[in-house]
Amino acid sequence: MRTLPLALAFSLFSTVSFAADPADPVKEVMKITEDNWNSNDSDWKFIFDPEPLARMFSKRFQAAYADAAKHPAYETENNQPGDPFGYDVVTASQDGCPLQDIVIAPGVAANGKTSFKVTFKQWTCIDDADLKDTVSEVNFDVIDEGGKPVIDDIHRVADGESDSVIEEMQSIAKGE
Repeated sequence: MRTLPLALAFSLFSTVSFAADPADPVKEVMKITEDNWNSNDSDWKFIFDPEPLARMFSKRFQAAYADAAKHPAYETENNQPGDPFGYDVVTASQDGCPLQDIVIAPGVAANGKTSFKVTFKQWTCIDDADLKDTVSEVNFDVIDEGGKPVIDDIHRVADGESDSVIEEMQSIAKGE
């Protein structure tokens, strides 16, 4: 008799799925970015390759990227167009050091999105003391799409001003 309730409990528990953490795509993008800056160019992984783009980014972001990709910033070694950016979008740079002190602040939910503030030091290998201790900030907007959290926009913050990667891609698509 005891096995029936126990079996039912296990059966019910096995059908319950746990919702993904809204921070998951942000953590993954930051892990890839951190690994990129810790490795050499041959190990570089692009967060906008087809698989991660489709899995971690919203349909709106993907559409803006597809439009912007029609205007690549460079040609690759195999004569294929590169991406529309000539730099790492997260760090907003072509150069840098291995990232240090990465902090992903708990998300703030409002208006159907959760915003995550990420800070890190990207110039710790530079001898300039002022630059070495500079903390970079990037904000990620995460939405729920199809029952999973995806990044809808990325905002780099510098000198108190915030930009939008979506808006940048829209400008690139217009040829600006």
